[in-house]
Amino acid sequence: MKKEGVDVLVVLGGDGTLTSARDFARKGVNVIGVPKTIDNDLPSTESTFGFDTAVNTVVENLGRLHTTAESHHRVIVVEVMGRSAGWIALHAGIAGSADVILIPEIPFTIDGIAKKINERNAQGKPFSIVVVTEGAIEKGGSAMVAKVVADSPDANRFGGVAGYIANQLESRIDNEVRHCVLGHIQRGGETSAADRLLSVRYGVRAAGLIHEGKFGNMVCQRNGQMEYVSLEDVIGSAKVSTSGSKLVDPDGELVRAAKALGISFANA
Repeated sequence: MKKEGVDVLVVLGGDGTLTSARDFARKGVNVIGVPKTIDNDLPSTESTFGFDTAVNTVVENLGRLHTTAESHHRVIVVEVMGRSAGWIALHAGIAGSADVILIPEIPFTIDGIAKKINERNAQGKPFSIVVVTEGAIEKGGSAMVAKVVADSPDANRFGGVAGYIANQLESRIDNEVRHCVLGHIQRGGETSAADRLLSVRYGVRAAGLIHEGKFGNMVCQRNGQMEYVSLEDVIGSAKVSTSGSKLVDPDGELVRAAKALGISFANA
């Protein structure tokens, strides 16, 4: 893109991509960043476009899995993306009527999951849906890494937690257990209306920054308004993990709402 004869690099992505954008800015390249990641884990903005679409996709698939879980009296453990942040699992789990939600911010126990399932069985509900973030952590353990990509800024690729949980549950409950990894299904498909509107707002603000010559910044949403933040501060000072990701507050309003609905986080 050019601005009155000046080359401008517009970079769309998450923390890894935007860190690269910052590095280009440090070398004197005219850069504008736009936050785009399904994980919604950038502390420097309230929302990233792609997140709402991913949540809608997960909710749609949970509805389909719910049907077969109920008809076959099964427990289905559904692994979703999100890396070290539980935003997709939390939002989709609540909207998709999950019975157990497992997120990295609240370490789980297998016995805690089994307890909730057995409670539902005793209530005449012999089926359950467990939604788990790929980076969820068992108490006393660590996130499961499927593989390591050494030359990547985000080297660890999480995966395998749903299969592990399914295997561990078999000896603790009477139900048959299956697991499902939604994987890259979450990253495609028809874009939601909310994401389309958000991307338009980000795009217009990014164009404004280019016109104003305010390079080295990323557009962001704060208090519902379109603003911008220096790429140097793209990790920000919000509640973050050691990797710099924005985390779900274990005591936050949305977690409390889920618990009020009877959803278990299997941490006790």
